Amino acid sequence: MKFFKVTNVVCGLSVCFFLNFACTDKQKEEKEKFIAENIDFAVRQTKLMLEEVGEPNGKNYPRTMSNDGKLRVTNMYDWTPGFFPGSLWYLYELTGDTLWKNNAEKWTHSLEPLQTFTGHHDLGFMMYCSYGNALKLEPRPEYKDIIIKSAESLSTRYDDRVKSIKSWNYRKNWNDTTEWFYPVIVDNMMNLEMLFAASKLSGDKKFYDIAVIHANSTLKNHIRDDYSSYHVVDYDTITGAVKDQATCQGYSDNSTWSRGQAWLIYGYTMMYRETKDQQYLETAVKLAEYYLANLPEDMIPLWDFNVGQEGYEAVGKSYAVEFPGKDLKDVSAAAITCSAFFELGQYAKDKGYIEKAVQILYTLASPEYRAQLGTNADFILMHSVGSIPHRSEIDKPLVYADYYFLEALTRYKNMNIK
Repeated sequence: MKFFKVTNVVCGLSVCFFLNFACTDKQKEEKEKFIAENIDFAVRQTKLMLEEVGEPNGKNYPRTMSNDGKLRVTNMYDWTPGFFPGSLWYLYELTGDTLWKNNAEKWTHSLEPLQTFTGHHDLGFMMYCSYGNALKLEPRPEYKDIIIKSAESLSTRYDDRVKSIKSWNYRKNWNDTTEWFYPVIVDNMMNLEMLFAASKLSGDKKFYDIAVIHANSTLKNHIRDDYSSYHVVDYDTITGAVKDQATCQGYSDNSTWSRGQAWLIYGYTMMYRETKDQQYLETAVKLAEYYLANLPEDMIPLWDFNVGQEGYEAVGKSYAVEFPGKDLKDVSAAAITCSAFFELGQYAKDKGYIEKAVQILYTLASPEYRAQLGTNADFILMHSVGSIPHRSEIDKPLVYADYYFLEALTRYKNMNIK
């Protein structure tokens, strides 16, 4: 595996904790201080957000920040409402404070109507980031039932002719002439974890089988020979043949959108955890190698790895010319990958991924990327990118960046120590 030179002094610290090596008191103290300080900041910042957003009403889930610096919320049928309750569950896990459990329960319960939603593929984000974390920390029979029902709803979007779960409904590509009738996006890999959970909770293997078949189709059709990736693959609804390989939120149809690569790294690491199929671990490692080889020195990726490069033509209506997006980074991609690397390092038995995870985590927690208290519409992290082609959420905080940052912090805190 190829790794950059490790410049962050905390990386040796991470290895001793992860591999149960003897750690000095100073190293242990440094790690604990870092974790405690970030928990304290997240607690204070999120309390401010709770005051701002009020009680859950089905229409006020935090998502991002408007151009005038105000909190922007969304309704439960967006793809992001599960991340805020999920973050509250992580704060409960990190602190043990029932304040966070009580708030997590309220915000999670508000999503209960979504268990029968079939309008798009994001039920894993919506219901497993919320109810999945709830079941882990506060097991209740109703949580189990809701996860199973949500998996049933997600499964209605699977078609065995295509051998994939349909992500979006009909839409057109950026050229406004290519029509997508069965578009599947790499983000869909993240919804498979809920199917595995439902299979274990219900004893019904069909959920497991759909997850595996979908992951195999994604491996075959979204991942290029060099382990870069296409964002979108459109399939023929009758034959299941690939009709288009393109992008929606990336720079170019043949480029690699960095958050898409992050979803894949996380998704195939999870696939190995759930199946122990070696091909998924090998895929996660090769996807990670591509990701690492294309990072800048501070480990926070550009929003697309190929933006502005020769041989890559910008999609959309000349947005790359009109908007100076060449140097914009995407903190959300870094947070997702950071969390994934903590887990990938365990399965690959490679301390290098743990070193990188800690390096990224410390960078995310630095003043360059972590907000000041009371700023940033009360989100934790700054400088994410939603979709430059849509001119949406450009250099803004994003609720899912915060979610995966807290997940990564939790994974770091929970490393075994001997």
